[in-house]
Amino acid sequence: MILEKFRLDGKVAVVTGGTRGIGLAIAKALGEAGARVIISARTSASEAAEVLTNANVDFEFIEADMREEGAADELTRRVIKRMGRLDILVNNAGVAIHGDSGDFDDETWRKIMSLNVDAVFRSCRAALAPMRAQGAGVILNIGSMSGIVSNIPQNQVAYNSSKAAVHMMTKSLASELALENIRVNAMAPGYIETDMSRGGIENPDWFPIWRDMTPMGRVGQPDEVAAAALFLCSPASSYVTGEVLVIDGGYTTR
Repeated sequence: MILEKFRLDGKVAVVTGGTRGIGLAIAKALGEAGARVIISARTSASEAAEVLTNANVDFEFIEADMREEGAADELTRRVIKRMGRLDILVNNAGVAIHGDSGDFDDETWRKIMSLNVDAVFRSCRAALAPMRAQGAGVILNIGSMSGIVSNIPQNQVAYNSSKAAVHMMTKSLASELALENIRVNAMAPGYIETDMSRGGIENPDWFPIWRDMTPMGRVGQPDEVAAAALFLCSPASSYVTGEVLVIDGGYTTR
């Protein structure tokens, strides 16, 4: 049956930035499909633990600050030690900072790039050894529609640039790893109702523009992104690699 292709029984999935928002929704979706889920973040997992426990998800939390150079290697080492394998990696940890480009200092630029780009590459690199040893694996990187279009009215040159880099990183890795049965895809969410976007949603100058430029006329919900993530992480998408799936209510069509 086609629905069986969405099952992840026996798989081990790691979701960085998995304690809230899109990351938590993805962890929950993968867990409900049968995966054993490792969520990582710099902060407490108490709220996430309640959500995942109530959903009967088999999960563990490993604290990790993905901005640190050795964090990806250490996280992968600990996952392999505990679980013995790594089947799915979801690179969700990220940061968004707005501001006029003329006022953007090097420290702020590096803060964005270190988490949104450098950490994503390090996590992908760290996952390659166990995935190659298993003969298969899936990597899903969370990009953004801001890596495709320069959405307005907020100025966010560093964030936009970082997400465009994630998209090209995804395509390049997918091409390189395809013959090793390691699939690499990305998603490009639009405006999704999370803690990260709440400031903009509550901004009376920004949100009317966001809404009016989105053909569906609303923001998305984390579970709408998570459903697409389940597809890209499961055997249902076995012939899909190098794809950047846009989930934006139609924003990038205008």
